[in-house]
Amino acid sequence: MSDLSRLEAIVDQLLHEAIQIDRQRKEAKYPLFDEQLFHCRSKLLTPCVKEIQHEISALRKERQAGKLLASRTQYICESIVAQIQAVQREIATQNIRKNEPRKKAGWRKPINELRQDLAKHKEWESRLAAMVRDKEMQLSRSATFAEQQSMQKEVLALEGRLTRCRSSLANIEKSINYSERGR
Repeated sequence: MSDLSRLEAIVDQLLHEAIQIDRQRKEAKYPLFDEQLFHCRSKLLTPCVKEIQHEISALRKERQAGKLLASRTQYICESIVAQIQAVQREIATQNIRKNEPRKKAGWRKPINELRQDLAKHKEWESRLAAMVRDKEMQLSRSATFAEQQSMQKEVLALEGRLTRCRSSLANIEKSINYSERGR
């Protein structure tokens, strides 16, 4: 069984589970995954799994046409594995999420706490941006292909964290604006 066939088998099983979960819980309030991980920005699991299937299919076609470079294969496979792991984590946490206490509709964080959160997130954003710059510099100085691959993974991970941090920052700023208008 080839590596692509193994990935296809895993993704077929994920698709079955995703369809069942989507039927039970319906659409989420926000997209389930970061846009760097999935292009589809779906609020359901099934389109995300179908995106993985599409990536595997495209990879197989490129390989059959003899147009696939080893470096590209490794990059795409790492991306597919990251997507599969993200969907698996989402599926695994379903029971936990069902039992999580829900916020009461009328409750809002006090504005002073929101401002403290904003300050913390701005500091984290600054640190993460600096870390991304440092890793990009290390990447540009990498001598071997293995070092470049390792640095690329670290840069991508840090960029994902930075994106999530900036998203949280925007949400906190919206909450502050909403609280200030409500007074």
